[in-house]
Amino acid sequence: MFESAEIGHFIDKETYDQEVPALREALLEAQYDLQQQKRCAVIVLINGIEGAGKGETVKLLNEWMDPRRIEVRTFDRQTDEELAHPPAWRYWRQLPAKGRMGVFFGNWYSQMLQGRVHGVFKNAVLDQAINGAERLEKMLSDEGALIFKFWFHLSKKQMKARLNALKDDPLHSWRISPLDWQQSQTYDKFVRYGERVIRRTSRDYAPWNIVEGVDPHYRSLTVGKILLEGMQAVLNSPKPRARASNFPPLPDIVDGLSLLDCLDLNKQLEKDDYQEQLITEQARLSGLMRDKRMRRHALITVFEGNDAAGKGGSIRRVAAALDPRQYNIVPIAAPSEDERAQPYLWRFWRQIPARGKFTIFDRSWYGRVLVERVEGFCTQADWMRAYGEINDFEEQLRDAGVIVVKFWLAIDKQTQLERFQAREEIPFKRFKITEEDWRNREKWDLYRSAVCDMVDRTSTEIAPWTLVEANDKRWARVKVLRTINEALEAAFEKQDKRNKKSKK
Repeated sequence: MFESAEIGHFIDKETYDQEVPALREALLEAQYDLQQQKRCAVIVLINGIEGAGKGETVKLLNEWMDPRRIEVRTFDRQTDEELAHPPAWRYWRQLPAKGRMGVFFGNWYSQMLQGRVHGVFKNAVLDQAINGAERLEKMLSDEGALIFKFWFHLSKKQMKARLNALKDDPLHSWRISPLDWQQSQTYDKFVRYGERVIRRTSRDYAPWNIVEGVDPHYRSLTVGKILLEGMQAVLNSPKPRARASNFPPLPDIVDGLSLLDCLDLNKQLEKDDYQEQLITEQARLSGLMRDKRMRRHALITVFEGNDAAGKGGSIRRVAAALDPRQYNIVPIAAPSEDERAQPYLWRFWRQIPARGKFTIFDRSWYGRVLVERVEGFCTQADWMRAYGEINDFEEQLRDAGVIVVKFWLAIDKQTQLERFQAREEIPFKRFKITEEDWRNREKWDLYRSAVCDMVDRTSTEIAPWTLVEANDKRWARVKVLRTINEALEAAFEKQDKRNKKSKK
């Protein structure tokens, strides 16, 4: 795999000087056109052998192009803040917006390679990380990102020759880092596992480019031309790449019976029972959130439901049990311009709580398979693939110790009408009713079908949906609180069992 990058590629200075001006001009033009059109974000992943010219090449690209539109990010040792979040969080929050370029050193490939080379984990864990990287890049590509992956290579002989030449040079010995010496001892392992990673993650939407790093002229021109060709290909394409869906078509319900039809919406609580159970469950939640075991977890609750189903009232009862410093409420509306310039899940990844914290989403990432689907704000391919992306997202949260509790608050059409009318009549509730609510009501059946599909495809052992009978607000509020408490207790119990096993 690396044979062609060890044969001694060379470009003389005269040829280099002749080609650079035209290349620089073309790169700048492509960069400005991408910025103006905001067609896509450009993500450049830098990996490979130490001393192969990774830093020098990126420095040169900043000289050739407009550095104001290039974001260079280095992911070294994880900070305390990053350790308190799922592993992917540190990368998501640094993604470049459409029209900009992000250059990532120490990216997800660097982390998995270093871990395997130094024996932190075995091949099985490495393969899991590879699969995760592949899914991430596929999702970014489907969202319109242009991904370049570079492996800068030196043969073992070339690497040793470089180190020997620099160590005796008093003017340039500073260029040798401890990582250079370390990799010289682990070179064979690094290349072997690097080949495993490259082989399994080089795809048409994110191919690897292996560049020999001995000659700086060859290296620089090669990288520059690869970037130029990729950006020009996007600019010259008449429209965004077609996105095919891998999901089967959604079947029609033959007997007309849906999941929501099976809910008993007549469930209710009397006022006295409600007050007693509400206080009990709130006290239970307060105690669980103060439990020392919560330090190893984060909590996310997702509130979706029919308009006027009582999401806000349920959220207030949950929040009333807690110290305001313990939780954060995130209302989700139409995406802003900044959010539109990023992959769909970006704005939700940014809001993931740290360990010990609680985030309440009033509407959520399920908007893609609900509102955006029904209203036609995205293509069928977009919302069909979103099911898989959401399941993957929630699995990453679970693996990082995040407890995800999802609610759909259901009411019947007549109850919704009565609540709409009441809101219009009561002055301090008029802000709750909008023309959009009435328009959504006209698409009741479409939303109902979308909800059933959503639950069928995303209610998993990892993050199951809880359907809440919400015609009676009292019943709904108590059920919400009780479900959260049960989820926390189940997570703590699992943790206790794992701790006992580890002590044996």
